[in-house]
Amino acid sequence: MLKDISQISEQAFLIDFGPDINIELNQYVLAFSNYIFEEMKNNNRLGIKNCVPSYNKILIQFEPQLNNKIQLKNFILSTVKKDTKFIAKRKTIEILVCYDDEFALDIKDVSNQTKLSKEDIINLHLSTDFYVYMIGFMPGLPFMGDLNDKLSVPRKLSPRVHVPSGSIGIVDKLCVIYPNDSPGGWNIIGRSPQIMFNKKEINPNLVKSGDLVKFKSISKKKYNELKMTYEKK
Repeated sequence: MLKDISQISEQAFLIDFGPDINIELNQYVLAFSNYIFEEMKNNNRLGIKNCVPSYNKILIQFEPQLNNKIQLKNFILSTVKKDTKFIAKRKTIEILVCYDDEFALDIKDVSNQTKLSKEDIINLHLSTDFYVYMIGFMPGLPFMGDLNDKLSVPRKLSPRVHVPSGSIGIVDKLCVIYPNDSPGGWNIIGRSPQIMFNKKEINPNLVKSGDLVKFKSISKKKYNELKMTYEKK
């Protein structure tokens, strides 16, 4: 599966497994990353500082003063040759979502583009079991797939300057949940009251790479009640 290993800075390698985005490849990437994390925890003779997996790539940051780039690259190549298996530690996380018009900022545009009613959009979104490919862009933001093809829409031509935290957006075959207020160009179809990233917790991310996410619809009244509860924690 390995396509390339490139040094992108004085302290980082990028391991490239190709352009595909699918669950099988992503699980291999996560297994590869887990193996490197174990190396960091148990020995770390190579001075690895961080390991960041994405859909189909891994960024490895290392201590440049050790001057062991050749040994580190050989370690990566030897890891590729191992029969690395994905250990399924993933959980299914239920995410509450309100599709009220106040929160579903782009659902009318999505309806116009897909020729689906609001009810059909909601039902398709609720019926999908989402796989978390990666956490990125900002702490706690999950990139999830695979969205039903009927809901596939491009990014907005003019991104918003402000997208409220908890907003749920879709683009192409992917779905995200904004953990904080942020600019963004995704099509917003609902909002969750849950806290996606809590820096006070030992494990601050509500969901992790490899998890499954299932959405559950709630009313606006329930959203407001839960929002107040979560914010007090």
